[in-house]
Amino acid sequence: MGVVWVKFIGGALSVGGGNSLGREGPSVQLAGGLASQLSGFLGTAKNERRTAAAAGLAAAFNTPIAAVPFVLEEIIGDLNSRMLGSMLLAAVLGALVAHGMLGAQPTFILHGQGAPQWIGYALTPVIAALAALAGCWFQKLSLDLRAKNKRPHRLPAWSRIMLGGIGVWAIGATVFVNTGHMGVFSLGYEDLSLALDGKLLWHIAALLLVAKLAATALCYGLGGCGGLFAPTLFFGTMVGAAIASAIHLVYPLSQADHVALAVVGMCACLGAVVRAPVTGILIVFEMTHEFALVPVLIFGALISQIIARRMSHENFYEAVLAQDGQHVEHIVPPRSLRTWMELPSARIANFTPQVIKDLAPAPLKTTLAEREHTRFPVVIDGQLTGVLTRSEALQALHDARPPVLEPAVTCAPTTPVREVATKIVDSPSGLIILIDQPGSVIGVITLHDILRAQMNFANNQQD
Repeated sequence: MGVVWVKFIGGALSVGGGNSLGREGPSVQLAGGLASQLSGFLGTAKNERRTAAAAGLAAAFNTPIAAVPFVLEEIIGDLNSRMLGSMLLAAVLGALVAHGMLGAQPTFILHGQGAPQWIGYALTPVIAALAALAGCWFQKLSLDLRAKNKRPHRLPAWSRIMLGGIGVWAIGATVFVNTGHMGVFSLGYEDLSLALDGKLLWHIAALLLVAKLAATALCYGLGGCGGLFAPTLFFGTMVGAAIASAIHLVYPLSQADHVALAVVGMCACLGAVVRAPVTGILIVFEMTHEFALVPVLIFGALISQIIARRMSHENFYEAVLAQDGQHVEHIVPPRSLRTWMELPSARIANFTPQVIKDLAPAPLKTTLAEREHTRFPVVIDGQLTGVLTRSEALQALHDARPPVLEPAVTCAPTTPVREVATKIVDSPSGLIILIDQPGSVIGVITLHDILRAQMNFANNQQD
């Protein structure tokens, strides 16, 4: 019962969660945070925080179906997860809250219902490709600026955030003065509705695209916060609206064509940034309630994924975590204990090992100061020579002597988890080192990695 209340209250709180960049960021965080606080009080398992995120997204966008694959694709990383039942319950509760408070109407009311003509289908891959590129450029621009902002600066962090806000205001005010459109500010739903109705001139849509993209990237890059869904939906819609309006000048397009191309851009841009194609298809469908658009949405999502995966290996969320030194390891749990024990070690390994290549006092001190690890593989002249523990390194530095290395226990990436578990018990340092055929270090496995994967397996067996 505690789980139900966590999801219900989380959905209610998410209905009002919004800011100038997007709603899913605050709504999912509020729902997940509320679940975290109430889980101890109500006796709810910690993994229910993930299901509460489904309630938050369902309530924020009035899209209960899309909330389920979003959590499965983005947070859990397994569309076959046995948590599907709890995801559905959370999404339904979130949607009921939203319907009770806001009504059951779709987010966007379309005035060009129906399937597009042949020209609409022909332009779908073009719109999807351009919208995906816009999403990838936004991600690269935001992350590059964010990486520079994380370096040491003379200006304090709060002042850089303020400069980002001033920059957004300057861009938005300039666009408003020249066009009368407020799409750069807030969620931009008014201009989105105009674009979906085909009432934006191509150059206005293109200007709003460039301005909103620059303003959002500037805000993120200088330390601001917000969601990704609303901005990426805006970018994609403006790509589709600009191309459709430009084509309409030389070849007449129906209202259904304008709508179809705008929503294809919306779905493609969201999918390129978030890398959750099923979520992108369903959330646009639910926000419009137009079944005839599903074929072009699927086609556009496929094109966007092909382009996005070629331009970047990580979605926006994972790339931000990587910049902060947090590397997300997606472990898809097996369906049986026997399958789990036969998994290759590469499925649970950490492929970003911190290797010591020089045991001289100066570089050793630097490594210990920069890294908090307790064990380090030691590779001298390209050869694995052993494992250095932090306690031994500190003692050796104190005594002004060479450190004594623990013997290295190794395995291949194809070694089953069953054998790795045995090796880690016998290892003096509790560290298993993965080596490739030439013998170079490619990863490490600790007891923590095994337990983390085992907990994922156990959670999925229970759900």
